Amino acid sequence: MPDVFEYRHVVTLEETNQLGNVYFAHFLRWQGHCRELFLRRTAPEVLDSLDHEHALVTVRAACDYLDELVAFDEVTLRMRVGEVVQNRMTLLFEYWRTSGAEALMARGEQQVAWLRRTPSGFEPLPVPQTLLRAIDAYLAEPVRTGWRN
Repeated sequence: MPDVFEYRHVVTLEETNQLGNVYFAHFLRWQGHCRELFLRRTAPEVLDSLDHEHALVTVRAACDYLDELVAFDEVTLRMRVGEVVQNRMTLLFEYWRTSGAEALMARGEQQVAWLRRTPSGFEPLPVPQTLLRAIDAYLAEPVRTGWRN
């Protein structure tokens, strides 16, 4: 079983709607927080390389909601790395309520791409080698395909 990267969060009132449950868009925002903290911990050089020339772009995000979260629920996002192909990496998320009885609340997925800004638009860059080394323990599947530096 691959390692998981965990991001812990306590739901605040501002993240709930008038019915008292978490507004759906916050689940996607938490994916971004988890991804960025993962990069900060495992491959800070990748974050340092993001500048006016290089970009990390979310090209797809999804979430399947299984149950509701409410204010002050403690939720842990558990992230693994799915497929890595050419300039893209798919991240897999599970949202677990960890206050009270632990329960799976949602599953999500996000695909990110590494790009270079050019005068005519973006061009793909291979997933950085430092990140490829850092994600080995988090790979859901043992096979990676595509560009290698």
